Amino acid sequence: MKRNPLLLLHVCLFLFLQLTASADWLAGSARIKITPEQPLVMSGYASRTTPYTSVEQDIWAKALVLQDVNRRRVAIITTDLAGINSEITPAIYEGITEETGIQRKNILLTWSHTHSGPRLTLEEEPHAGTTEEYRSNSVAYTRSLQKQLVGLVEQAASNLQQVELSWGNGFVPFVMNRRGRTPRGVRLSPNPSGHVDRSLPCLKLTSSDGELMAALFQVACHNTTLSQNNYALCGDFSGFAQSEVENEYPNANAMFMTGCAGNANPYPRGTMEIAEQHGQTVANEVLRLLESDLTPVKGAITTTLTKAPLTLQPPKPIAELEDLVENGPGWHRGVASTTMEIIKSGGKLPTHYDAPVSLWQFGEDLTMIGLSGEVVSGYVTAIRKSIGHQKLWISAYCHDAYGYLPTAQILKDGGYETRGLFNGMGWFDEQAETDLINTFTQLAKEARRTFE
Repeated sequence: MKRNPLLLLHVCLFLFLQLTASADWLAGSARIKITPEQPLVMSGYASRTTPYTSVEQDIWAKALVLQDVNRRRVAIITTDLAGINSEITPAIYEGITEETGIQRKNILLTWSHTHSGPRLTLEEEPHAGTTEEYRSNSVAYTRSLQKQLVGLVEQAASNLQQVELSWGNGFVPFVMNRRGRTPRGVRLSPNPSGHVDRSLPCLKLTSSDGELMAALFQVACHNTTLSQNNYALCGDFSGFAQSEVENEYPNANAMFMTGCAGNANPYPRGTMEIAEQHGQTVANEVLRLLESDLTPVKGAITTTLTKAPLTLQPPKPIAELEDLVENGPGWHRGVASTTMEIIKSGGKLPTHYDAPVSLWQFGEDLTMIGLSGEVVSGYVTAIRKSIGHQKLWISAYCHDAYGYLPTAQILKDGGYETRGLFNGMGWFDEQAETDLINTFTQLAKEARRTFE
């Protein structure tokens, strides 16, 4: 009996569609080493103006591409970097869309905020006493990184397979509030009674053969176990944590995200040994969760992305700005100097900063929030109060590294986290907290999150 090739093709296509339609999720994951090959100045501490002297640990970028029952694809990218600002990100987003078709609102680009990684920049102007060679190396590295991240997502998207998703929450003990109250006001020092977020959310992806494909997990803590005296390239505690998880699951990618860590440091801190200890603590909790009975994540994903118009303070009088430049705390002098120059030259200061923020709704099982900037832990409480406490994952250090986002109360109390925009164009106003919460309340409604 002669077989009809066209009929066979249709049958194969039908079976493939039935298989993919029956799966809640398809996923692919990939990673790439992003350790620099040229000497680069490190990011995170302004006092370091010379390159790293050794590599304690390679640094990585990792990607996870998910496809839901409606064939909508999203990409999550994690990086062992201090931050990626809005001048660098457009080429990455555009490249990913061009190569994979994944739209901007379906891309979550994140960083671990390690202070022991390379500085990123597209500008070769003098910076913090660095040499022309080092600045040129940083620009070349940044441009190469943009292309690497596009290729990374393309690789992850090219090898999708059926997976099961589940998630749960753990606990991290070493996260410490760093806003110590002193007779001289709020200073960077351990504050055991201060608010922090010590939760450790973890998303588990298991392939159809029962193997772990990826584990995405988060800690809401500055990645600053290592101080400005460290000149060894390293992912800090998050790098050690990922490495330990991957040692236990060699065929899986361990991916780290950062929560609302703007006012939190590791405790204790200061040495490579302590960074390894904190990394082991995180890894142990992730491994415990991976062996636990986690909550399945089903259904389709709804994605939202917008820019929250965060109100900035009105321009300060010239006399006040001059006094801040001369006598104010170091963390205010940069903004005071920049804004004063703009005012004196007849320029106009912005009234808002448009901060990109996202909310992804995974069926009825999980809401994942992506905040830009170095967001303080008080926003965890504020967002939960606004849209509900349950089934909620709140990330920061996504989309755009523009500076710290303090709450209204922190702005009243003062301290390092009130330093303003990194570009020097102003300080956040107390109204910014309301602006952000209103934005997320609207996004949650659009995504049909169940308010609990």
